[in-house]
Amino acid sequence: MSYIAMNRFKIRPGRDADFEDIWKTRESHLNELKGFREFRLLKGPESEEYHLYSSHVVWDSREDFEAWTKSEQFRASHRNVGLREGESPILGHPQFEGFQTVLHEA
Repeated sequence: MSYIAMNRFKIRPGRDADFEDIWKTRESHLNELKGFREFRLLKGPESEEYHLYSSHVVWDSREDFEAWTKSEQFRASHRNVGLREGESPILGHPQFEGFQTVLHEA
């Protein structure tokens, strides 16, 4: 069964487009790794304090995900994350959540 790796991001109000552009212009490299199935960037609820986003990556297994986190492709895709000018659109650090699939219907 698959493994889903998710990160939740709290985005400053008015900075949605900046955050989405970071993802649209990044060098992903995900499709170069064994076990990668799918990536989605999800936009969730909004409040006065932040807008919630989640990155959602489906892998064949937890081992494939862990191999990604130790790969040169992972380092390359995260290399310039902190080098953007000005205040970050992200409030704090993303919150990681990993899930093992136990039931899947399609």
